[in-house]
Amino acid sequence: MGKLKSLLILGILLLLTIGLIACVDVSSSDPAEREASETEEVNAVTPEVNDGEEIVQIGYSGPLSGAAAQYGANVINGLEMAADEINETGFEVGGKTYKLEIIKLDDKYLPNETGVNVKRMVSENDPVAVWIPHSGGVFATQVFNEQDDFIIMAQTSEPRMYEQGNELMIGVSPQYNIWPVTFSEYMLANFGDRMALLPTNSQYGKDWLNVIKPAWEELGGEIVYESEIDFAKETDYFTIMTNALNQKPDVLFVGGPSEPTALVIKQAKELGFEGGFMIMDQAKMEEMSGFLGGYDLLEGSIGALPIDQQINNPASVDFVKKYTERFDEQFATADSSLSYQSLYVLVEAMKAAGTVEDKKAIMEAANEGIQNLPEEKMVLPLKEISDVGSLQWVFDAAAVKDGEVIPVPLGE
Repeated sequence: MGKLKSLLILGILLLLTIGLIACVDVSSSDPAEREASETEEVNAVTPEVNDGEEIVQIGYSGPLSGAAAQYGANVINGLEMAADEINETGFEVGGKTYKLEIIKLDDKYLPNETGVNVKRMVSENDPVAVWIPHSGGVFATQVFNEQDDFIIMAQTSEPRMYEQGNELMIGVSPQYNIWPVTFSEYMLANFGDRMALLPTNSQYGKDWLNVIKPAWEELGGEIVYESEIDFAKETDYFTIMTNALNQKPDVLFVGGPSEPTALVIKQAKELGFEGGFMIMDQAKMEEMSGFLGGYDLLEGSIGALPIDQQINNPASVDFVKKYTERFDEQFATADSSLSYQSLYVLVEAMKAAGTVEDKKAIMEAANEGIQNLPEEKMVLPLKEISDVGSLQWVFDAAAVKDGEVIPVPLGE
């Protein structure tokens, strides 16, 4: 009897073991299977190609999920809109017609993911250039892009990225050190000299602090509170805002992706703050107004001039119209227009260089490409590319006063 009972127990245990094995997910244990799974996550926008036409690949590694997903969408939307327009007829280099294929990967705004993504693009594809819309990702990629022979299109306003002397990098965005003095002068003149700092906790936010703090203090301002916000984890800003407002600031320095930055401002208003908001250039006023139902809650803010306020530029007006219709968005942002226009610059540089393969020749032809840019594609005024590879745009700041956006010229 005892032996029969033991056999019965062993049989039950054996059946349970088989069941557990069947339920365990072992799909990620095989490196080859993992690689195949990851490959399926690649998104490529491939154009129709006629006989004799060839493809030029353009890469993108940036946030397509998480707190900065909308920011990444703005950048990739501009790229895809420009690529589709260019692909209507293609462009000619050396007697051949080329069309653009956009290859995009989500790096979740994480620099280590950027490096992995771009290495993967280079090994599996052959991009002439890769758009990267955050400074951490640019720094991670600068380590190998010259050796791997592709151009970084660095869509971030971080000035330190030029210190590497990278010969295959184009800085797409205007550098953020153009803003602090004008922002500070406006706030000191209109609100007061006590400022609380509440930027994003990203490297970009930390770097902004390194320029805004000395600018504010040199003009006579005082920092009364300093903290940071992890937008990837925090969605309730009551405690940190209460702590900041307890220090009686006249001005709040805020910034990061547009949507969470808008919610930070809303929280401040709900707690009774009536001072000014100094907004990092990553957050876009026009986009925040959409999240907030208008510009009323942005009263007293200063930031970068919205693209839809470039009313004296027909190319800007046309871009905003096409963009909002195509993507069913309430606004177009500077992020979209910068990626859109800079892709046209890259194509014109390839045409001027007479090659889609020699990256140094393309870099050397960038200024000629800018001069050849069709007037109807000059969404934002662009003068040249500097010796260190920074595109030189003409930008103004903007403030919200009495519910209206007013231009604030940058100081020299």
